Amino acid sequence: MADDEEEMGEEENTNNLGSYEGDRNENNERHGFGKAKLPNGDTYEGQYQNSKRHGTGTYRFANGARYIGDYMKNKRHGQGTFHYPDGSKYEGEWNENIREGIGTYTYPNNDTYEGEWKNHQRHGKGTYTYAATKAQYTGTWNNGKRQGPGEMQFAHYKYVGKFHDNYPKGKGKFVFKNGYQQNGEYHITSTVTDDDSDAPPQVQYKWIAHDVTPVEQEQPYDLDDEQAETDRTQELIDKFKRKQLTNQEEHDTLQRMHILSDNNTPENQLNPETGDTFDGNEDIDENRQENDEIPGEEQFDEEP
Repeated sequence: MADDEEEMGEEENTNNLGSYEGDRNENNERHGFGKAKLPNGDTYEGQYQNSKRHGTGTYRFANGARYIGDYMKNKRHGQGTFHYPDGSKYEGEWNENIREGIGTYTYPNNDTYEGEWKNHQRHGKGTYTYAATKAQYTGTWNNGKRQGPGEMQFAHYKYVGKFHDNYPKGKGKFVFKNGYQQNGEYHITSTVTDDDSDAPPQVQYKWIAHDVTPVEQEQPYDLDDEQAETDRTQELIDKFKRKQLTNQEEHDTLQRMHILSDNNTPENQLNPETGDTFDGNEDIDENRQENDEIPGEEQFDEEP
C-alpha cells in the first residue's frame, strides 16, 4: 500500500506491468499458475486466467499487507483473508473487492466482530467482543452501527433492548444471574452548549428504572407479603448500585456505551469506541475501534 490512493491505482493503460514468471496461453496471456512482481513492489503468486488473477492466490503489498484467497477477474471474490498493516485481519467472504457476506474481523486491540457484512460495513446480524473486558454485544447492525434489537453481555448480567445509531434507546432491561431483572428505558435528550448557540445539539442518554421482576415474568409480580417483597426489591437495587461501583471493568465498558453514566454532559462523555473523552464535535465513525474505514479499503487497490 502507498500513502495515497493514486499511487496504488491500476496501471492498465501502461505497458509496464512488472516481471512475470509462469504459464501462458496461446495468446501469450498470463494463464494458469504464475508469479508476478509489480512496478510498485507488490507481488502476486497464484492462478491466472486470460491475464487476470482468477482462482486462488496470494497478493502481497509492498507495505506488508497481504491477501490470501479467491479471485475473479482481478478482484477479491469468494473466500479470503486480508492481513492489514496495522495488525488487523479480516477472514470471510468478498464480493468484487468488498467485504460482503459472512466474515470475522479482528481489530488491532484484539476486539473481534463476527457476523454479516455489506459494502465493507457490519450490516445484519453479528457479535462484537471487547477483548479487554470480555463484554459482548450480539444483535443487529446497520451500516457499521448497532441498530435494532440486541443485547450487551457482561460477566454477571446483561442488558437487553433496542439500539439506535450505536446506543441503547427505548425500553430495555438489565438481567441478572440471580433470576431478577431491572426493567426500564433509555431516554435521549439534547442540549446546546452555552458558549455557542449555533452548535449542534449534544445527545445524552439516561437510564430510567421502572421496577424489578423475576426474569420469568415481564410484568411486576404480586406477592401476599408486600413488605417483604419491597425489602427484597430494595436489596436488589442496592446490590445493583454497589456492583456499579465495585466491578470497575464492567462499569468502564458500560460507561463507553453511556449505559451507567448519570452525567453525560458533552465535557465528560466517553467515546464508546475508544474510551477517550470527546467534546461532541468529533465523528465517532473516524475512531479506530469498531470502525471499518480504517485502515481504508481504497488504499488497497491491486495492480493488474
